[in-house]
Order: sequence, then structure tokens, then C-alpha cells
Amino acid sequence: DEVLAFRDIAPQAPVHVLVIPKGAYVSLHDFTRDAPADVVGRFFQKAGEIARDLGVAGEGYRAIANIGGHGGQEVPHFHLHICGGRRLGRMIPQG
Repeated sequence: DEVLAFRDIAPQAPVHVLVIPKGAYVSLHDFTRDAPADVVGRFFQKAGEIARDLGVAGEGYRAIANIGGHGGQEVPHFHLHICGGRRLGRMIPQG
């Protein structure tokens, strides 16, 4: 009732699913500030359940939330990317 999940239209890994809370939350900042604590908790519990259901929890996966311009956020609605299904490498290249 509170969470939507669907495959990304441009996957960056063999498994790439978006997990979105229902509600008008622009970023993790808004979500954790404005949503009731029990809603925030259930969202993250559901994200973990989805990762297990996708079969990536055992070998590992990445849960990513892009926030703001410097964080690479392109869509103005908070969501998590669950990416896995292979070794993902470095998240931020050394440079």
C-alpha cells in the first residue's frame, strides 16, 4: 500500500529495480523529515524484502539514493535503486 517497485527502464546491472514510497517526497531528506517514522521503517523493510525476493541479498547488492544535483538526482521523487546480479565494482572512481 505504501511502496511501489518496478524494473528500471535503462538497467545498469542484471537486476535493477526502483523502490518508491507513495507520497510526495522529493528526496531522502524530505522522506525522513516528513513521513511518519513507521512509514520510513516499513519502506526500508520492504526494500530489504524486495532485494531478498530478487535473489541478490546473498551475494550482495547496492541500494542507491541519488539526492540533489551533486548526487545525480534526475527525477524529483525519492526512490532507491536496488542493483545487483554481478560484481558492481567501485561506486565512485578514484581520481
